[in-house]
Amino acid sequence: MKIRTNALAGVALAATAALGLAACGSAASTSPGSSAAADGKVSGEITVYNAQHESLTQEWVDAFTAETGVKVTMRQGSDTEMSNQIIQEGKASPADVFLTENSPAMAQVENAGLFADVDKATVDQVPAEFRPSTNKWTGIAARSTVLVYDKAKLTEDQLPKSMLDLAKPEWKGKWAASPSGADFQAIVSALLELKGEAATEEWLQGMKENYKAYKGNSTAMKAVNAGEVDAALIYHYYYYGDQAKTGENSKNVTPYYFKNQDPGAFVSVSGGGVLQSSKNAAAAQAFVKFITGKKGQEILQKGTSFEYAIASDVPANEKLVPLTELQAPVVDPAKLNSAKVTELMTKAGLL
Repeated sequence: MKIRTNALAGVALAATAALGLAACGSAASTSPGSSAAADGKVSGEITVYNAQHESLTQEWVDAFTAETGVKVTMRQGSDTEMSNQIIQEGKASPADVFLTENSPAMAQVENAGLFADVDKATVDQVPAEFRPSTNKWTGIAARSTVLVYDKAKLTEDQLPKSMLDLAKPEWKGKWAASPSGADFQAIVSALLELKGEAATEEWLQGMKENYKAYKGNSTAMKAVNAGEVDAALIYHYYYYGDQAKTGENSKNVTPYYFKNQDPGAFVSVSGGGVLQSSKNAAAAQAFVKFITGKKGQEILQKGTSFEYAIASDVPANEKLVPLTELQAPVVDPAKLNSAKVTELMTKAGLL
């Protein structure tokens, strides 16, 4: 289902935002060298609206600038915050590139008609299962849904066979989630695409009866670790990231993978796309190609975000369960519907 967004009410604000942001870095729109040269090299400046991990994107930016000389200005925000800003700004947006942690925000911008096509050379670097069927943007990383649980309270044979089981009465008061976050809403978006509206609405109603609310996935995991609740539905990298540090917030928990193409085995694709508004499209396309290329994916593989590398045949961090073993359901990222999910979660009293 496409998301129809009326941006007319935001025209004045969009113009103001465009002028204000352009004052910070508008050389890309005025420099005669801000495009591809005859030898294929790029130059000038670009602005990246970033909803990915700031440290990861900064590593990508630093490496890209070192290789190309292109200056990159990064503006940080959440998935929904950045997507809504781009839609409000429309064709006046100063953004050249948009990066997210989850797919629904990318689909929202795509459905507003604001993405340029991704260069074929970039598309070819990313396997089909990690990009939308439309190729209006592409996957740049991925994260798996997991249920982290208290090892002292539960054994694996006591865990739910499906994420859908968490809505059953026997799980009342035993699990946690952070429903206000884009991460959890992406999981619900996948459930909606896989099982339909009626099943999703029923599951959300059961969730409302059973779960304990926390603000943020890391907080939910800490609650499990502290014995406040038995389990939490989050993404895998919160566990692995904490383990790579002190492990103090994850020493009592372990991640459980639903597998079997279950909605709870959903792998969320982080996205990257070039805006039609870009004043330096050549450099913007080069940046997305770089982060999905071998060097960019190796930065992801060796970094501290513990997200999955997905492109250019670069394997994931060796500490992670291989993607091929996750048995994730097939979900077209272009079809994830954040607007409907927000409606259903609000109706269920979760937002």
